[in-house]
Amino acid sequence: MQHIKLGDLEVSRIGLGAMGMSHGYSGSGTDDAESVRTIHRALELGVTLIDTAEIYGPYVNEELVGRALKGRREDMVLATKFGMIAHAGAGAWNLDSSPANIRTAVEGSLKRLSTDHIDLYYQHRVDPNTPIEEAAGAVAELVTEGKVRFFGLSEAGPDTIRRAHSVHPVTAVQSEYSLWTRGLEERVLPVLRELGIGLVPFSPLGHGFLTGAVRDESAFEEGDFRRGNPRFTGENFQRNLRLADEVQAVAADAGATPAQVALAWLLAQGEDIAPIPGTKRVHRVEENTAAADVQLTSMQLDRLSNLPPAAGETHPEGARDMLER
Repeated sequence: MQHIKLGDLEVSRIGLGAMGMSHGYSGSGTDDAESVRTIHRALELGVTLIDTAEIYGPYVNEELVGRALKGRREDMVLATKFGMIAHAGAGAWNLDSSPANIRTAVEGSLKRLSTDHIDLYYQHRVDPNTPIEEAAGAVAELVTEGKVRFFGLSEAGPDTIRRAHSVHPVTAVQSEYSLWTRGLEERVLPVLRELGIGLVPFSPLGHGFLTGAVRDESAFEEGDFRRGNPRFTGENFQRNLRLADEVQAVAADAGATPAQVALAWLLAQGEDIAPIPGTKRVHRVEENTAAADVQLTSMQLDRLSNLPPAAGETHPEGARDMLER
């Protein structure tokens, strides 16, 4: 597996998002043993960047990753996130990036992950009640103490990125980016490249849609966040099937799977991009990591780049309010 640099942090070209092993999707949390095997197989295939967060569960995804990394910690670049649990107040799904809350969060994450340091520590969402300079300063202290190696932001806009970076170097920004979510290209990506910050796209397969496996919106179980996602419902869902069909057509032409084509397109957007496709299955992580070897032609890349925008917003209104894209 090729490696790239996110700022000064070296990571595998393709990482692994662990969220869906425990949270958010149909079947999450039903087979931890297979999830651990998936993490181990990813490491065998050369994946180093493993991504989790305290809010996933909450907490249980970090615990799962912690079990999987025992005896293998040196093989991982371990990323987790703070700021979506107000530990001394309103609890889960409430933004709090105050320095005191960050201190509480990091100690919990270190314990659950069974490690003495976090390689990449992200602010999960920008907290409007805490100046980003204070949050960045708190993480800078953790870096000095050796509890954190690098600082990241998630779904932050250009102004927040610049202000945070002026306090402590931002190594990576994590944001949704794929063939059907490209809003950051105009505003965010140029700032990242100006400042030498890497990009970690989450949901690079469009929450599974770009794989072509999602054809019926009624297939989502209770608790699957796609049931209320505007892109997965009603007329939007039917219109977006055409996008999946176009990716399938390019995949047939390229001799690859739709997932591999969607990832290969993303890799072609720059050497400072390390996507983290999520899966809880060994055969899927094998498929996804093989995308690093797929070489799309210029015509195939152009065809994909010129696909029409996806129909519908990426998130329901409440969740959308937390994004700074």
